[in-house]
Amino acid sequence: MTFPKVVVFVNAVIPLVLLLWDLYNKRVGPNPLDFATKTTGMLTLVFLSLTVAVTPLRKIFGINSLVKVRRMLGLFAFFYGSLHLLTYVWFDRWFNLISVVQDVGKRPFILFGMLAFVLMVPLAITSTNKMVKRLGGKRWALLHRLVYLSAIAGVVHFWMLVKSDTRLPLTFGFILLFLLGYRLLAKYTPANQPNASLFRE
Repeated sequence: MTFPKVVVFVNAVIPLVLLLWDLYNKRVGPNPLDFATKTTGMLTLVFLSLTVAVTPLRKIFGINSLVKVRRMLGLFAFFYGSLHLLTYVWFDRWFNLISVVQDVGKRPFILFGMLAFVLMVPLAITSTNKMVKRLGGKRWALLHRLVYLSAIAGVVHFWMLVKSDTRLPLTFGFILLFLLGYRLLAKYTPANQPNASLFRE
């Protein structure tokens, strides 16, 4: 494992260690389930945003080594998303899948959360080098654009969940809007225009 990947791995695992430590020591307030659910959901959005941010940051600052950690960032987004879903299905619904389906129908924010997770599943499955070769570079890249839809669904899920104080989900929304706007600009900016190289992928 290269040094950048070690740095990302360590920093990605630290929040989980702190969460488990706080749960063990009962430092999570009167509602541990709510704390764990919100924390894992927040971490999922953070790593989704970081995954989407890799290409813009690489182009703007010329840090090409960021490409090497993009897959790991995406896998950690899926990992924390899985923990977020597991926390809900296990400790809130007690693995009552019928209750989960009914809950999805009654509460739209859960529907968007489920959508965000489902869209990450094929990305995680096809994250290996063998799958890249099997699908081919172009088809693999096209499939992995689902990360944008997953991030959007995740932000909508968060925004619908908080109800009153929407500052944090709106912050995630503006960050995502900037990152997606950058990629669209990069795609449609002609290469022969001045400073166009800044936006080329």
